[in-house]
Amino acid sequence: MTTAAHSAKPADTRHLALEDAATCEPFAPASSGRVADARRVPGGRIGADRGHAPARGVRSRGMGSTELSYNALDRDDIWGRIVKPGARLPSVVLLEADLGPIHLDRLRQTGPIVLAFFPYASSETADAALADYERRLAPALAESDAHLVAVSPQIPARLVEVKRRHDLSYFVAADPRHQLIDAFNLGFHAPGADKLLGAGRSVLPFPAVVIADRTGVVRFADVRPDGAAHPDPNRILTALS
Repeated sequence: MTTAAHSAKPADTRHLALEDAATCEPFAPASSGRVADARRVPGGRIGADRGHAPARGVRSRGMGSTELSYNALDRDDIWGRIVKPGARLPSVVLLEADLGPIHLDRLRQTGPIVLAFFPYASSETADAALADYERRLAPALAESDAHLVAVSPQIPARLVEVKRRHDLSYFVAADPRHQLIDAFNLGFHAPGADKLLGAGRSVLPFPAVVIADRTGVVRFADVRPDGAAHPDPNRILTALS
C-alpha cells in the first residue's frame, strides 16, 4: 500500500462500488452480537464526548500495527474481540449519505479503504475529527488510490448534516444494521442511542480507524476509548505508506 501520487483517481472508481439505492433492503435491527457494556467502559455512554488520557499501551507504526489505550479497552476481554491486523474485511454494504449503497468488496478492488468509525453526526469529538480529516487527510488520499469512508450506525438522512456542515469530500456512510461494527467488534451498549441513531439498536462504535488493503485484509487498526480523539491524520498516512 502506498500514498504515491497519481495524476487522478479513475473516473469510475465510485461507480464500481455503488448501486441504485432503491435496491437496498429497508432498515432492520441487526442480530445482537457481542458488544461491550457502556457501564463498564469509561466514557461509554451517549453524550459522553469527553476525552480520556491514553494509558500505557502498545504503540507501533506502519501497516500491520495496532494501537490501543488500555485504560478502557482491556476489560472483559474487549481487546480480545476487537479487530486486529490480519482480520478480513467483511462483504458489507454501507449506505452513503448522498450516494446510496456502497459495496466494500467492490470498493477495495480499486484501492485500500480507510474506515473511520464515529458515533453520530452531532458528536462534538467526531465532528472535530471529520473536519480535520477533510483538511489534512482527504487531500493526501486524493493523490493516491486509497478511499476514506467515515462510518456511523446513524441512518443516512441524519448523517447528511455533518457532511454538509464541513462540505466533506469523502464518503460518509451508515451502518444502520451494525454489520461492519459487529464484524469488527467495535460496538458498546449506549442506552437510548437507538432514538438518536434512527436504527434498531442502542449500540455505538468506539472511535477507530481500520485500514484494509485491496485483498480485503486488515493491515492497520487503531481503536480508542469512547470519547477519545480519533487517530491523527499523519498516523494514518504513515500506516498507508
